[in-house]
Amino acid sequence: MVDRFDDGMAVRRGVLGDAHVDRAEAAKTDFDVPFQTLITEGAWGTVWASDRITRRERSMLTLALLAALGNFEEIPMHIRATARTGASKEDVLEAFQHVAIYAGVPRANRAIQIAKATYAEMEAETDD
Repeated sequence: MVDRFDDGMAVRRGVLGDAHVDRAEAAKTDFDVPFQTLITEGAWGTVWASDRITRRERSMLTLALLAALGNFEEIPMHIRATARTGASKEDVLEAFQHVAIYAGVPRANRAIQIAKATYAEMEAETDD
């Protein structure tokens, strides 16, 4: 029997890192436990846990969809995740170029701005 929650938590930790997941888990309240369970089982335990495409490809798809739909607040988290999924800066730029053509230049432009800032933060953190 598949335990989507446990599988999801393992994948979530593998993609986002223990520190991120530990912070998110510590911030949970009774109010949002059902939602956190839903995304752990659905997003991480079903979609991200599938081996039909690679985590690199999932990163690219996720970033493109976030940008195309204007969900910019999630982009930094998924840019940081590329360090674990193997999606390169070039891969991310290719994904955002698709966004420009199929969903609009302003959304792609904003996503690229966010990605540049996040990569700069990541590089500064490794310099410390």
